[in-house]
Amino acid sequence: MKTGILLLNFGEPPEPDRDVVVEYLTNIFFNNADLEEADTEEEAMERSRQLARRRAPGLIEEYEEIGGSPLNPQSERQAELLESALDGRGVDVETYVGHQFLDPYVEDAVEAAHEDGVDHLIGLPIYPLCGPSTTVAALDEMEAAVAAREGWDVEVDPVSGWHKHPLYNRIRADAIADFLEERELDPNDPGTTLVFSAHGTPTHYLEEGSRYVIYVEEFCETIASLLGVESYELGYQNHSNRNIEWTQPDVEDLIEELDADRIVVDPVSFMHEQSETLSELDVELREDAEAVGLGFHRVPIPHDDPRFGEVLADLVEPFVAGFEPGYYQFRQCQCRDVEGTMCLNAPQEPTAGN
Repeated sequence: MKTGILLLNFGEPPEPDRDVVVEYLTNIFFNNADLEEADTEEEAMERSRQLARRRAPGLIEEYEEIGGSPLNPQSERQAELLESALDGRGVDVETYVGHQFLDPYVEDAVEAAHEDGVDHLIGLPIYPLCGPSTTVAALDEMEAAVAAREGWDVEVDPVSGWHKHPLYNRIRADAIADFLEERELDPNDPGTTLVFSAHGTPTHYLEEGSRYVIYVEEFCETIASLLGVESYELGYQNHSNRNIEWTQPDVEDLIEELDADRIVVDPVSFMHEQSETLSELDVELREDAEAVGLGFHRVPIPHDDPRFGEVLADLVEPFVAGFEPGYYQFRQCQCRDVEGTMCLNAPQEPTAGN
């Protein structure tokens, strides 16, 4: 059996090319078209193009400021880390990277696996915290692309939420601890506030049953505990492209109310540096913080930590080796209602007598 592992990702324009940015934004808005009412798919696509053209100038400016997004090469490097980790375990696989919103698209990666003769495909979203428009949507796209290839006898194993992996938690805690030590900062100093910044999500998804905020809150609590941090704040990076409700509080509003001298910001929703970290935080949030007299410090994403390859290898190991995923605490995903989608997030079923 030839096994392929598809690392599912967001994708971002590596350069501030207008046509590429508009295509990218159109794909994002269309992916979330159900947030607004539209009578037909054509209407939804036209609305998505309108939103994309309106948002494009600001995003192009951001990409020009940061020199383009490094997300794509970082995701390729993580695929290499995974291959290396599995090779060290005596496992030979092919890895593929598929992006939801830009080349190489998920469909392209699936086609590459098909052409390579893969007969066992594992889908692994590289999103630390499971969300409907990221983790769930990416797996849906992968399975739709597989189904579109008639006659392909391929076994598919979708893996969803994994923020509870112990080594992943340690990687994130270590990244913060190392940063604090380097900057000689004490998170328990009354003048210093640790701020977790999470990618926001429309409350529409939460009302439909998404557990994203639950995951964010429990993850932040765990990381703070590992660090011995007595108190912290949590804010969301929301986007106002549509007139809809988003998760609260906005991180920009949060920092305006802080009684502190400085903040240390950790972007908990990301495993890559991208526009949301390099521009929204390092430029825009820094300006907001300094405007109210706060010193600003931002923890780098540990995207190239060599241990992350081991985390990814652990996540696919039961499916590669063919043993019961429950042995590694995988259970049926609650966020994606498709049988066989396994995650580390679902609560354990009570045993008899408990």
